[in-house]
Amino acid sequence: MLSEIQANLLIVDDLPENLLALEALIKREGRTVFKALSADEALSLLLQHEFALAILDVQMPGMNGFELAELMRSTERTKNIPIVFVSAAGRELNYAFKGYESGAVDFLHKPLDIHAVKSKVNVFVDLYRQRKAMKQQVEALEQSRHEQEALLKQLQSTQNELEHAVRMRDDFMSVVSHEVRTPLNGLILETQLRKLHLTKGNVAAFTLDKLSAMVDRDERQIKSLIRLIEDMLDVSRIRTGKLSIRPSRFDLVQLVSNLLESFSAQISNAESTLSFTGEGPVIGTWDEFRIEQVVVNLLTNALRYGSHNPIDVRVYCEGGQARVDVLDHGIGVSEENQKRIFQQFERVSANHVIAGLGLGLFISEQIVAAHGGSISVDSEEGKGSLFRVSLPL
Repeated sequence: MLSEIQANLLIVDDLPENLLALEALIKREGRTVFKALSADEALSLLLQHEFALAILDVQMPGMNGFELAELMRSTERTKNIPIVFVSAAGRELNYAFKGYESGAVDFLHKPLDIHAVKSKVNVFVDLYRQRKAMKQQVEALEQSRHEQEALLKQLQSTQNELEHAVRMRDDFMSVVSHEVRTPLNGLILETQLRKLHLTKGNVAAFTLDKLSAMVDRDERQIKSLIRLIEDMLDVSRIRTGKLSIRPSRFDLVQLVSNLLESFSAQISNAESTLSFTGEGPVIGTWDEFRIEQVVVNLLTNALRYGSHNPIDVRVYCEGGQARVDVLDHGIGVSEENQKRIFQQFERVSANHVIAGLGLGLFISEQIVAAHGGSISVDSEEGKGSLFRVSLPL
């Protein structure tokens, strides 16, 4: 409502009785009248307040009304304030013309016509309120525009994230299909081959050595399938906050040492070598199964991206923490990829055909974080990567 907008009025006259009379004439609810006995007082008030109208007496000692008006018109803050002059001089002195030259919008002669004064003040107050209301509307529209732009950017960002999520889902499903089909195809082919041997009565295909090799192949394929399923289940547990941690005291050096022995076949198949340094024992309270899972993921990555180069594993204590370093000398990770390497479904290289779901490092970071620790990577393209797990003792 326009009437709710407060309007300040300035009246300037060197006679106090004139100020009181004019104030009584123009004052009403929603208006504040400021009185000044001189141009200097008026200037001080003009610097402190915003005015809808200034009513100036022409004839004042010191700076007169015309000079005050000219000064107001030359100042950015006050140049748009409407000015009405009041004078007791006769009309023949042509004060009105000089007043308009000084920037006045109206001129009143004493004795004042009460109805004329009220009417003119009402007009200027209404104009001021309309300007203020319009300014507020423009500001509100501008604020709304900024909010809409921000919302649009947010929606665009959300759309991009959704599109990225859809692409990742599609890529993930494609990779899952491939990764699951690979061991299944191996098992199916092995089964068909054995069935063919049995049909032909080829007993020689089932000697003890050959049966042992068959069992080993089947075991590797089944373990691969189980690993894929467990990774997907772990992602689901992480999302729902149900990743279980069952801590117990054990020696981290012994755990990694035993694990590396079981990795000898994978290391040989990857045509790589591995050195281990255990500065221990390093005993702490962690979930043995989960920590083993982390180390397995790091070793698998090192073999996968290590370009058949040697891998160095070190377990030690430093700064009140247990640490596991896995260093490879393979393709490395670009600085850009290092920022997102621990995100789910991310796989390190776009220039190499890489197996896996892209879940290992994501799961590993979540497991380490659940222990109150951290996992980091220091890498340079073409020179290899150092993954470091830090766990509180």
